[in-house]
Amino acid sequence: MVQKNNCSLETNIVRGSEYFEERTGAISTPVFQSASFRHPALGQSTGFDYSRGPNPTRQVLETTMALLEHGRYGLAFTSGMGALSALIKLFAPGDHFIVSEDLYGGTYRLFHDYYEPYGFTFSFVDTSDFSLIEAAARPETRVIFIETPSNPMMKITDIKRTADFIHKHGGFLVTDNTFLTPFFQNPLDLGADFVVHSGTKYLAGHNDTLSGFIVHSSDVHKEKLENIHMSEGAALAPFDAFLTLRGIKTLALRMRKHAENAVVIAPWLARHPAVEKVFWTGFQDHPSIEISQKQSRGHNGMISFYLNDERKVEPLLRRVKLILFAESLGGVESLITYPYVQTHAAIPDAMRRAAGVNERLIRLSVGIEDAQDLIADLDQALRD
Repeated sequence: MVQKNNCSLETNIVRGSEYFEERTGAISTPVFQSASFRHPALGQSTGFDYSRGPNPTRQVLETTMALLEHGRYGLAFTSGMGALSALIKLFAPGDHFIVSEDLYGGTYRLFHDYYEPYGFTFSFVDTSDFSLIEAAARPETRVIFIETPSNPMMKITDIKRTADFIHKHGGFLVTDNTFLTPFFQNPLDLGADFVVHSGTKYLAGHNDTLSGFIVHSSDVHKEKLENIHMSEGAALAPFDAFLTLRGIKTLALRMRKHAENAVVIAPWLARHPAVEKVFWTGFQDHPSIEISQKQSRGHNGMISFYLNDERKVEPLLRRVKLILFAESLGGVESLITYPYVQTHAAIPDAMRRAAGVNERLIRLSVGIEDAQDLIADLDQALRD
């Protein structure tokens, strides 16, 4: 359990839940690269037995994430998909989920391909339109799962309104906070029951390790989630926990720089003759700007845009030099992705197109390089 301290968010990001390691005084959390731990005597434990269960390095990361997300409990997994797979096991076949239709393709694949056959049902709707959430609700609806901002169309769902709605129906709100991180948004404060992250992205921030998280405050679900975490074997390894902890220490600095770069690059793209439309949550004419300003403290470096001609996609992806054509997002290096055939390929074509993911859509994860260097690279790559 984490008790909130009196420090600011930025101090908590740097220092985490433990300022130093008690036994040695180590300022950097040690990597406890041990599978097993000695028992003092029969029936006694140090609290650590076998690293598929609690591990000291991972535990510091988990309590740090709980602190930053204003939750009581955190669990660290080998990936965001591992976190989601564990979370869904709190529910039962026959339960119905309302899910943001504009979401990461791997989440769709997990839900549709692997949990629907076991009797779970899913309705994928545009959750930025509250009327569609209301229309999708059924007596057996137990969960609303939202990405906000969404991936890749940057739609905003009203967290508080959605939480109030599902709570009246006796259900739970799960919010994927990967895109904004606890630096810019805290869904639990707005009524969400569970927050999930792909820690691979902004949290770790260096494109060098995978991780995933569940953060919550539920005493009812704590023990079961911990048991799922241990039993399925998707607990984050100690060294990956160390890398993620090290990345989190610079989260505030990085998120500011990502956002500062996006403030420059998004309007530049909007003016470019090869670009038809830009999707970024920081535009004052974003359809949900008021909700965004109400529930978050800023904007990240995620920008999507339509090229005006599908034939310009391949040259753009081939010509970029500083920006790297690769999947993933949220790292210090800028990455450019083609969602239609990469991150969202698992989603049926009709659903992709309905959500806005077509052959002309490009997703740009703006890194922390100099913004003018990134603009120069985009400009030469978009040149006819």
